[in-house]
Amino acid sequence: MSVDQVATFLSLLALVAGAISFTTGIALATATGRSRLTTAGDAPLRLAAAVATTSVAGSLYFSEVAGFRPCELCWYQRIAMYPLALILVVAVARPGSDVARFALPLSIGGAAMSIYHYQLQLFPDQGSSCEPGTSCAFRWVEKFGFISIPLMALAGFAAVTALVVTHARQTTATLRETTR
Repeated sequence: MSVDQVATFLSLLALVAGAISFTTGIALATATGRSRLTTAGDAPLRLAAAVATTSVAGSLYFSEVAGFRPCELCWYQRIAMYPLALILVVAVARPGSDVARFALPLSIGGAAMSIYHYQLQLFPDQGSSCEPGTSCAFRWVEKFGFISIPLMALAGFAAVTALVVTHARQTTATLRETTR
């Protein structure tokens, strides 16, 4: 499979992650959606772990196989995503912990960094703190006219955030039911 094909596939997965974020956010905001989400079992946590693990695999593919040199902001996003994937996989394997306490700061912080990085690509004349050899404004990937690696990371962070919030609300609702 070529680098272009992998980039297209990962861009499509980013669109799916964006759709997951959007629909989960709508469901969390509505009463009927919240009641449906409480019956989802551990699916949101498993899906969050899958999204984070796929994001890690994608970033490793781009740097180690495709040879794309990560910029400074890419490294910061990796610093958030790599432990996030590990935390979520462990939470799936060992249920019962308060995973939101550990996952949400990483996913929200990573999303903020991704937003900043993406806007640097949209408006490259503002300059950045990145070294000249690896500009944060450079786009290694540009699919569908707007998807770049930072936007893919943002989609992953947003999906993980929405799914972990769903899992946390679901866990809270289950605890309320059992203590009644």
